[in-house]
Amino acid sequence: MEERTPSHHTMIDGPVTIKDSDKTDANKALVRSYVENILLGKNPDLLVSYFDGDNYIQHSPHIADGLSGLHAALQDLRENKIEFQYTHLHQVIGQGDFVLTGSEGLLDGQPTAFYDLFRVENGKIAEHWDVIEAILPAEKRKNSNSRF
Repeated sequence: MEERTPSHHTMIDGPVTIKDSDKTDANKALVRSYVENILLGKNPDLLVSYFDGDNYIQHSPHIADGLSGLHAALQDLRENKIEFQYTHLHQVIGQGDFVLTGSEGLLDGQPTAFYDLFRVENGKIAEHWDVIEAILPAEKRKNSNSRF
């Protein structure tokens, strides 16, 4: 496991105190819209509207901060012909400025679960953490529990 991101964050550092409890519904709607339009690909041209310029803290171990870091990581996936696709948003859970989504898709041809935690600040996505895990075929699973 990577110890630090390219921007020197860890996968678990950052704020932990929930703020803006009165904005929970609006923040959940923003993140749902982001996942549907950008990650599921319904309207990728809206990407920059979800962020405050290049101000975006990234805790994913292979992605640098900012939209510039996100663009570079996606370009690297394309150049290395690694398929990265969200196909279904299962859940959106949130409180205040923190919103968690549970989605599934494909990573390099493998069915994959994507758990993305976002911190929203002033109506824009300010920070992101994630866990990406392969979904095993039914015959290889230890139980019948769903990922979602």
